[in-house]
Amino acid sequence: MNGKGEMTQAQAPRTEVGGGSGLDTGDYRSIWMYLKELEFHQGFIDVSVNGANVQTRYAEAGDPAKPHAILLHGTGGHWETFAPNLAALSEHFHCVAIDMVGNGFSDKPDYDYEIAVYVEHVLGVMDHFGMKSTSFVAMSLGAFVASAVSVGHPDRVDKVILMSPAGREASASNMARIRAERTKAVNEPTWESLHAVFAHLIADEANRLPDLIGLRQSIYRRADTRNTIDRLLILQDEKVRHRNLIPDDKWRGITAPVMIVASGKDHGVYQDTARTIADLIPNSEVFEMPSVRHWPHFEDPGSFNTAAVEFLTR
Repeated sequence: MNGKGEMTQAQAPRTEVGGGSGLDTGDYRSIWMYLKELEFHQGFIDVSVNGANVQTRYAEAGDPAKPHAILLHGTGGHWETFAPNLAALSEHFHCVAIDMVGNGFSDKPDYDYEIAVYVEHVLGVMDHFGMKSTSFVAMSLGAFVASAVSVGHPDRVDKVILMSPAGREASASNMARIRAERTKAVNEPTWESLHAVFAHLIADEANRLPDLIGLRQSIYRRADTRNTIDRLLILQDEKVRHRNLIPDDKWRGITAPVMIVASGKDHGVYQDTARTIADLIPNSEVFEMPSVRHWPHFEDPGSFNTAAVEFLTR
């Protein structure tokens, strides 16, 4: 899609369905197959960040009279990461999944995207939808942001699910990996370079759906993505990362109930963070998902959705 939400031609390799194609059509999956029976709305809203409007892409599902849930993706992501979860969650919650400022198909203003910027953006989305408080379902960068909201604005947080959590550690090797992968993918947005990004996000090749690679490729081919990639990756700078980290006493001060997903095949820094913050946050619990990597909710939505609904509705 372009910046106005209009469909553009997908940039993906041609695959013929049928004999000899190598495509398993017995259990065909795609983003749309997850959404095909869901009543939802995609649109764009203006949200004030740093004194100017940021056109923000979102997907909304569920009755607005129900308790609210905000869904937050990871670095360079977009709302479709939650396509396998929206149907299950929206039975119980008014769900809004967004492309955070500087990410996906939302506006990418020319300033660094540090955690305070993301927090301001998320609070603005909540205000737009009339959410006095909400639960968060958040992964990686999104988990960092949701945790920061929980620390700074506890009155606006009901419950939190953190997947592949970040915000406590600054691993030089992990930051270098992310910067190298994403910079290469933006400078050379080939199918192969984008596939390499997802190899670190999703353990099983069968779960690296072409839809995901095609969406990310279309984002990374955008001029605004190329022009602001350094702004997006600012949190991979060691000095900047350190000044954004949440100190241990702040983790201990989180009052909302928190479910932390422990992904058994994720990178070590995220596994370490998950275990450590589970010990720090007073009202927390760990949900073990040993066979998945960085996107547990996408790799095994059946297990995740059941646990998430049980926790959030408890």
